[in-house]
Amino acid sequence: MTRVAVIGAGVVGLSCAFHLLADGHELTLFDPDPDGDKCSWGNAGGIAVSEVAPASVPGVFWRVPGWLLDPLGPLALRPAHAPRMLPWLLAFARAGRADRVDRIAAALAALLGRVYADLCPMLETLGLAADLRRGGSLTLYRSVAALRADRAEWALKRRYGSDCQEIGGAEARAMEPALSRRIEAGVFTPSWSNVADPKVIWAALLRDVRARGARVVAQPVRSLEAPGRVGLADGAGQGFDTIVVAAGAWSAGLAASAGDRVLLESERGYNTTIPEPGITLGREVIFAERKFVATPLACGLRVGGAAEFAGLAAPPDYRRSATLARLAREYLPDLSVTGGTAWMGQRPTTPDSLPVLGPSPRRPDVLYAFGHGHLGLTLAATTGRLIADQVAGRASPVDLGPFSAARFAS
Repeated sequence: MTRVAVIGAGVVGLSCAFHLLADGHELTLFDPDPDGDKCSWGNAGGIAVSEVAPASVPGVFWRVPGWLLDPLGPLALRPAHAPRMLPWLLAFARAGRADRVDRIAAALAALLGRVYADLCPMLETLGLAADLRRGGSLTLYRSVAALRADRAEWALKRRYGSDCQEIGGAEARAMEPALSRRIEAGVFTPSWSNVADPKVIWAALLRDVRARGARVVAQPVRSLEAPGRVGLADGAGQGFDTIVVAAGAWSAGLAASAGDRVLLESERGYNTTIPEPGITLGREVIFAERKFVATPLACGLRVGGAAEFAGLAAPPDYRRSATLARLAREYLPDLSVTGGTAWMGQRPTTPDSLPVLGPSPRRPDVLYAFGHGHLGLTLAATTGRLIADQVAGRASPVDLGPFSAARFAS
């Protein structure tokens, strides 16, 4: 029996724990607040299996200034944090070269192609199979010209196996009658799905790993010490055979203590969940020009998105949540935005949109499972399966080379 420590009780860390416990390992889960708010709670609930395109694509870097200057735009960068982001931003610009985009897409496609094979059995075990809603997604455009500008990205998704069906505004409204007549075009992606409530899945995973005997320690891990040891906030240390770092946006510091440089930023996302929205949607809808989404969940309609770079410690700016709700009414004119609950989560984001998965280049006792960006819920079960394979010494069904922390060393 292998003694394994998993650092982080978000959906990725819990999915790793789920699969490791299924293999019979002795497991300890570390998190400063295991039952507290997580990025896993407030995401949009989408299972985004077609999203092979990285955030950085040819030409996108030059659109950033316009986004930053738009007070209703999809991107915000707090000035005090900008100098610290320079290495990340330079790497982001390099990741958008055409040759790199295709390599990144191929790597993401290898992971995303496994999603349902890993996620569905996990949900079945948790008693949540019915919580997966297989209605596809609908990406909406207020102009045909905007769709035309995005066609290279849709072509990339089709090249890696996604069925992406262009439709007109009338067809989009036939699918979703709540939509504004200002919608001119859309793309329907039937392979997408969404869950009834991401927080319910997170909570079920935590109950499951506790019920199966995991020791849950409500302490932050400050460092990865000598091989097999984690250093805790109270100054104590504990020893393990394998350490899995799944601490989301807080993972870079732990990797640094193991000797690995990782470019990781908190891409803070905001949303508003409206319990009585006054409209009905049948699936997740994505508003392409403004880069935000609306998802029908069991707890209401969640309107979320945005990307704010401000570091881990800055207080939330919930005006961004309110802005998203206001923008949604441009696309959903009968939407009621009263009674909504604002939320912010810290997405762990790499400049090349690839998660950091697999063994540390410097510490054979350390495995990494973080940096999933917008794909944390989507890839959680697959990440857990891949990490369990590594611990058990099984051959990986996916080449983990593109996801290694070694890519940040140069």
